[in-house]
Amino acid sequence: MSRLLSRRHLAAAAAARRSAPLACVSRWLHTPSFATVSPQEISGSSPAEVHNFVQGSWTASTNWNWIVDPLNGEKFIKVAEVQGTEIKPFVESLSKCPKHGLHNPLKAPERYLMYGDISAKAAHMLGQPEVSDFFAKLIQRVSPKSYQQALAEVQVSQKFLENFCGDQVRFLARSFAVPGNHLGQRSNGYRWPYGPVAIITPFNFPLEIPLLQVMGALYMGNKPVLKVDSKVSVVMEQMLRLLHECGLPAEDMDFINSDGITMNKLLVEANPKMTLFTGSSRVAEKLAADLNGRIKLEDAGFDWKILGPDVQEVDYIAWVCDQDAYACSGQKCSAQSVLFMHKNWSSSGLLEKMKKLSERRKLEDLTIGPVLTVTTEAMTEHMSNLLKIPGSKVLFGGEPLENHSIPKIYGAIKPTAVFVPLEEILKSGNFELVTKEIFGPFQVVTEYSEDQLDLVLEACERMNAHLTAAVVSNNPLFLQDVLGRSVNGTTYAGIRARTTGAPQNHWFGPAGDPRGAGIGTPEAIKLVWSCHREIIYDIGPVPKNWALPSAT
Repeated sequence: MSRLLSRRHLAAAAAARRSAPLACVSRWLHTPSFATVSPQEISGSSPAEVHNFVQGSWTASTNWNWIVDPLNGEKFIKVAEVQGTEIKPFVESLSKCPKHGLHNPLKAPERYLMYGDISAKAAHMLGQPEVSDFFAKLIQRVSPKSYQQALAEVQVSQKFLENFCGDQVRFLARSFAVPGNHLGQRSNGYRWPYGPVAIITPFNFPLEIPLLQVMGALYMGNKPVLKVDSKVSVVMEQMLRLLHECGLPAEDMDFINSDGITMNKLLVEANPKMTLFTGSSRVAEKLAADLNGRIKLEDAGFDWKILGPDVQEVDYIAWVCDQDAYACSGQKCSAQSVLFMHKNWSSSGLLEKMKKLSERRKLEDLTIGPVLTVTTEAMTEHMSNLLKIPGSKVLFGGEPLENHSIPKIYGAIKPTAVFVPLEEILKSGNFELVTKEIFGPFQVVTEYSEDQLDLVLEACERMNAHLTAAVVSNNPLFLQDVLGRSVNGTTYAGIRARTTGAPQNHWFGPAGDPRGAGIGTPEAIKLVWSCHREIIYDIGPVPKNWALPSAT
């Protein structure tokens, strides 16, 4: 089936190339074989189409949702969004997958090897310059960020696939055995799939987050239905076509575009045994209730950075702070939300250097750009509310971007930092306001003295989301104190510490919540996409002198 689908895709792409204007042909010639769109050609006059994939076939819908170009407001992508009355095929598809999965350690183990091969082929394809460039530019079109940031997302995804080539998939299902009490008895612990599962991912990393979670689910033997934010779902639709070309069985996963209400209905009716949700805390809590807790969450993060008393490498620290707070226009769940600066840094020129670095960012190269979930008015209103706190002030930014065509439904603001005194942050009422996550280029800065570290750690303790953090210091006793009294799941420590960064080589995810999900590593895959099953073998023999015992 996957080969037939690939041939159809090739034919469709070839037809699109044949019908393209002559000026476009040279660029289409460099579009990968699996692709049905060209990032350079998507526009209002040549819109892209995004379809659904269910029960082994690409399908449309009765409803097309237009996505506007975040840079100019032009309708440039139309998405076939499934309506509430059209979810039956998706419900039926998930119901075909048993609870014991498509494979497990005792069923169809050859599929572990198959996924090792698929990963090898996909890693090779994604590593081709024309393919990585295709995805980087496609990401830029729908979630505007600098080319370097977009390409880094593709490279992390490619390295992840490399990590799970060959035997590495079956090593995820490594089991153990413990000797029993008598001859013929032993207990075996297995990593067991959930079977039918669901994955919901946000807009900010259109390739990396959905791809890594989908592959983790598939590696462990589950059948996922994937929903990506419709604003960016064209990226993962194209990646799914690549995976089919690399041998992914067409029936192994489904891909749906819908609004939140329809997806909620699908989850309730299809009853997946586990759902992975990456996104806002508000939606996460609703889903946790609707799904009776059968969920793993990688939700919002109000992420903190503490600069310790040992001032050094000021230029480097300023650059990392700028990257952490404003790369991707601050639209990372790991973005630096609040900076606790030891007073020793006050005379270092750090804030002035951060200001100058923020002013280098410009719309032309997308080092600053549209904010897709928070309007300009909402961000400036939040800033105004912060400035009502005694002692607060704007350090830099705080003004709308100028000379642009970004539609008003999106935000467009200069990189912004607002100073709020530490004592004021901790006051009731103020704390909730200061720690409100603004998913854009916005951070709060404060400072503390030697005897106020307990207040800083009190603030960290009172926060609700514990995703990423950074402790910037090479003082081992300071590090030990702060790390021992904090909880964030991905914490960088040392003079080069950052808050952002989700490479394939370490765990990325929150801590402090039993529902917390991880991504990227073998530990994350096993935690999220499998459960523990114990099988106790007891084959005998029954002792020759066995006699019926008294009732107990």
